[in-house]
Amino acid sequence: MKEQIENALSEIRPLIAQHLGDIELVNYKEGTVYVRMLGMCTHCPLSQMTLKAGVEELLKQRIKEVERVEAV
Repeated sequence: MKEQIENALSEIRPLIAQHLGDIELVNYKEGTVYVRMLGMCTHCPLSQMTLKAGVEELLKQRIKEVERVEAV
């Protein structure tokens, strides 16, 4: 599962990197993906929107077991 999640995150990483940020997979447990926003995303007010509208939607489309994404 973690490999599938990492592969999907690699698709969105270049877009996040354009804004001097990154995303790191922390854990996957019972349908929830836990990630850490890095770089400029750490304090960006739009990072929650990126997380839900971008990362969560991509992961849900690619991996049927993913129900939600949470930042830690």
